[in-house]
Amino acid sequence: MIFEQVATGGCQSYLIGCGDTCAAAVIDPEVRQLSRYEALAAQHGVRIRYVIDTHTHADHFSGSKQLSELLNVPVVAHSSSPSPYVTMHVDEGDVLKVGNIRLSVMHTPGHTRDAICLVASDRVFTGDTLLIGATGRTDLPTGDPEQLYDSLFDKLLKLDHRMLVYPAHIYKGHCCSTIEEELRSNPRLQKKKREEFVEMMRAHSPSMPEHLTEALRVNMSGGISVAQLLTEAAAEVPFMSMDEVKARVAAGANDLIVLDVREKDAFDAGHIPTARHLPRGQLELRVNEAFPDPTVRIVTCCEFGKISTLAAATLRRMGFTRAIALDGGMKAWKEQGFPVEGGATPQA
Repeated sequence: MIFEQVATGGCQSYLIGCGDTCAAAVIDPEVRQLSRYEALAAQHGVRIRYVIDTHTHADHFSGSKQLSELLNVPVVAHSSSPSPYVTMHVDEGDVLKVGNIRLSVMHTPGHTRDAICLVASDRVFTGDTLLIGATGRTDLPTGDPEQLYDSLFDKLLKLDHRMLVYPAHIYKGHCCSTIEEELRSNPRLQKKKREEFVEMMRAHSPSMPEHLTEALRVNMSGGISVAQLLTEAAAEVPFMSMDEVKARVAAGANDLIVLDVREKDAFDAGHIPTARHLPRGQLELRVNEAFPDPTVRIVTCCEFGKISTLAAATLRRMGFTRAIALDGGMKAWKEQGFPVEGGATPQA
């Protein structure tokens, strides 16, 4: 068996493959690791046949859709998954053949309605159903502590106690456990009576994931995250350094227009000398009036360098092929002590 564990912060994803048949699957891919999965597959000489999500993630962005499109392979998830990009729905008892490896599907709702575990010959991929020293939380959308109890005590924990446990998250550096070890030492599994377990889970209220709303939106809809939107925009445009912009402005260069895309109050509070103002929200509607010559060279700027990157990408798509973005923003510009027009006059 070919086996690789890929960590992204506390999140864990896995590549499992069959060396005899050169087939592999990726379990719970994270969007920032797409190149890593491809590289691992190439390193081991296997082809990824399946991309599998054990549940709808709420704390990070799944890379399943993107990896599926890159490799032209199906995205596998439970039949109750809300994600529109899932192309192979599975149910309890279904088996995925990864070459000579068999991954049996165990439906384990509780953390989410669509949660599954994948049972191989000597290990089980538990998603967020069973963690090392803990279990998945049940206070997020579609979570249910009673279902989690049933999934754990009536299904998962009845597997061979020697089974290795590989969850979708690890904490405190523990990357693997066994069913036996979890039964012995996992505090939540000591609440063996249904009522006690349910009461414990309902009283458990950990902090919410940082990107909860956005992650659920992206993972449930197949949409795009803000970070990915910015990454794609940055790949479409060149940048100009603050030093270069400062030098050109100071020299009175007439071949470069500095375009500030912040709101009016921010622009009035201080902007790069000679900068023109066109808020990002009005860009598409007013750009033709503002810049009748599509060959003009425009460098966009904003407060932190994010909105200006999106603005430059938009301008390029609209035909302003020389549009670029400031490498940084007004906050960094001011911190460097570079000249600013507008705003309050400093007191002597």
